[in-house]
Amino acid sequence: MTVTDEFRVSAEQTQALGRVAVLMGGDSAERSVSLKSGQAVTDALQAAGVDAHAVDVQGNAILKLAAEGQFDRCFIALHGRGGEDGTPQAILDQAGVPYTGSGVLASALGMDKLRTKYAFAGAGLPTPAFRLMRSVGEAEAILGELRAPLGVKPAREGSSIGIGKVGTVAELKEAYIQACELDPLVLVEEWITGGEYTVSILGDQALPVIGLATDHTFYDFEAKYLSDDTHYMLPSGLDSAHEQRIRELSLEAFRVIDGCGWGRMDVMQDAAGDFWLLEVNTIPGMTDHSLVPMAAEAAGIGFRELCVRILEQTLEVRA
Repeated sequence: MTVTDEFRVSAEQTQALGRVAVLMGGDSAERSVSLKSGQAVTDALQAAGVDAHAVDVQGNAILKLAAEGQFDRCFIALHGRGGEDGTPQAILDQAGVPYTGSGVLASALGMDKLRTKYAFAGAGLPTPAFRLMRSVGEAEAILGELRAPLGVKPAREGSSIGIGKVGTVAELKEAYIQACELDPLVLVEEWITGGEYTVSILGDQALPVIGLATDHTFYDFEAKYLSDDTHYMLPSGLDSAHEQRIRELSLEAFRVIDGCGWGRMDVMQDAAGDFWLLEVNTIPGMTDHSLVPMAAEAAGIGFRELCVRILEQTLEVRA
């Protein structure tokens, strides 16, 4: 479906929201994606009648912004470390400036794939078996403990940056070395072969599930942001029982890490039909290739309204 996006806020809403900073850019490996997300959000909020301003927080600009008190609230469109990891959330908490999305705890956990999996496993939620890899010398032992193929991930990068699929000791060593160039904390987990799905969350609602299909080995950075041959299945192709199950599982996992406001859960389904949680995104992309706007549109929510609904959550008292 295509939603006619003519949504506008009332004069009362404009006054209540005040002057809004859309925080974007930053210094992480996902800077380019964040700039696109932030500009799209800024344009949408302005078109809806919100007094929104794009602010590139590269360097320590967020400290200056918080100290000067030029804005009434912030829409955080930052991705990666220094933006999605609880850092700006902590600064804004200290400054008393309301902001969109999850707080410090959920942001820090969500950015760290290893700790996220510890939380999932501790809560009894299904997530692929995994290990923390500390050196190339552990490659043979890890392949003996986990079932190949394996996924190797820098634990604190997003947008699938630095992820590799391996099946031998030599490949695991090489993937570990490459991952360490991005983050000394490296996660290795069993690779789930099957359907790939993503569940967007808005408030306490799980939006329609999106199935993903790509000619790439997996839904990597290029497939997410650059490729035009990635296939998005909406409806997802799941039957109603599985659709309901994956939505409930995603909401439960989001609550486990103390997520709130909005986010996105990435999930795999194996050949037996079981679902496996991969990771959570507490500040998902908002570009023209992004999944949350796509899921929102399927639920009848246009992009302007989506951005305003996320922003309006800052008017609520944070628990």
